Amino acid sequence: MPSAADWITLAEAQALLAASNVHFTTSTIGGWARDGRLQSIKLGGRRFVRRGEVRALIAAPRRVPVEAIQAGLFED
Repeated sequence: MPSAADWITLAEAQALLAASNVHFTTSTIGGWARDGRLQSIKLGGRRFVRRGEVRALIAAPRRVPVEAIQAGLFED
């Protein structure tokens, strides 16, 4: 069962994303919540989204091992 700490405001979601250099407005995040792209609840006229779902939007940089790069790809 999700706890109250699992839910964050749209402003907190925006700050969480901005800390990872991913910039979206609160209205964009709210639109995703209204469209069902992010799980959300509305209490007292404020919308809250799941912290874990916002963190999932931040993808770790993808690293490819040198051995996986096609030979001759970067040669002139």
